Amino acid sequence: MGSSSIFIKKNKFPEGKANLLPSSKSISNRTLILNALSGNQSIVSNLSSARDTQLMMRLINSEDHVIDVMDAGTTMRFLTAYFAISGKKKILTGTTRMKQRPIALLVNALKEVGVTINYLENEGCPPHEIVEYHPGQINTISIPGNISSQYISALMMIAPLLPKGLTIQLKGKVGSRPYINMTAELMRKFGITCDFTGKVITIPNGKYEPVSYIVEADWSAASYWFAFTALAEIANITLPNISSESLQGDRVIVEIMENLGVMTRFENNQVHLSKSRHRTFLEWDFTDCPDLAQTVLPVCACKGIHGKFTGLESLRIKESDRIAALQTELGKIGAKITEDTTGIWTLVPSSGWTKSGIQIETYHDHRMAMGLAPLATLMDLEIKEPEVVNKSYPGFWEDMKAVGFEVGNL
Repeated sequence: MGSSSIFIKKNKFPEGKANLLPSSKSISNRTLILNALSGNQSIVSNLSSARDTQLMMRLINSEDHVIDVMDAGTTMRFLTAYFAISGKKKILTGTTRMKQRPIALLVNALKEVGVTINYLENEGCPPHEIVEYHPGQINTISIPGNISSQYISALMMIAPLLPKGLTIQLKGKVGSRPYINMTAELMRKFGITCDFTGKVITIPNGKYEPVSYIVEADWSAASYWFAFTALAEIANITLPNISSESLQGDRVIVEIMENLGVMTRFENNQVHLSKSRHRTFLEWDFTDCPDLAQTVLPVCACKGIHGKFTGLESLRIKESDRIAALQTELGKIGAKITEDTTGIWTLVPSSGWTKSGIQIETYHDHRMAMGLAPLATLMDLEIKEPEVVNKSYPGFWEDMKAVGFEVGNL
């Protein structure tokens, strides 16, 4: 990453259409794995333009011995499982931050089902080498339910190819349940039996079938436009290719933002966003939608809405330590986020700020850039490392221009 910045002039009245809203990264990445597991015979259309998805497309069929996933956590986890049973020797590596992100729970589970994997630097973290796979007798594993659901999804998708299938028992609290449900539902569309009841996922041995599948728009990316609407004085924003029925857990942004002053209208496969009254207090459990925290907390901080939040634990091990990053950046406008009781976070909003504008650090994290960009409805902004948005929403800055913002480099 360079040391570039993007400058955004304050605009209290965003209006227009976000035409470059990407397709779902979560669905795209899963369907790429499922297509590969079905022998690359499926037709998957409207794949995400996100860098993570483009990277997955390039790497999944790569003949290279070393697979560099850069900063793409989903790609790292899914490809580790995929290559583990493909019979190919691979080394998986990534950025400095990726080498700090834990992968031991997934590696340990793969070892249990017969994969030989060695760590090449630090125990429990990438880079790691997949050496060989000898199908074992174990067809039941236990894994904590409160870790990244991507570990669980990675194991689910390879489960039908194991000789006896796989039963995954989730221990303790289950987080990001919608993402597990998404994986299960997509597997069913590709012809696999998959049962997820309570804390047990049961997947018998089976064969993936080729299908035709069209990927829907990304609700995580759509969430930022709800934040722009919430913080604007007047707003009228349209989002294309979004249906009210969705596999994505982040569709819950509609319900969250009802509390924060956004009215949502679904019409002709589009969403229309406009202003409504907001509450002064929000209590929310982000266990099933952790990626929405960076959308919601800045809105509360700026609108004088006090908050009480749970389910933020996984934010510590994302592209950045997102809790620390939010504390620092929202501190610049006088808001405070504190963990007064373990696992329970309170947000005390800003009581007003005197600066005409602030500089936002992004911590190599796409969601920090896009989650704080809506502050441009209230003040001029400088956002560092703006290219981070390419990870999930390459057209984000262009879409900001499309709804009326002046965006440029100095």
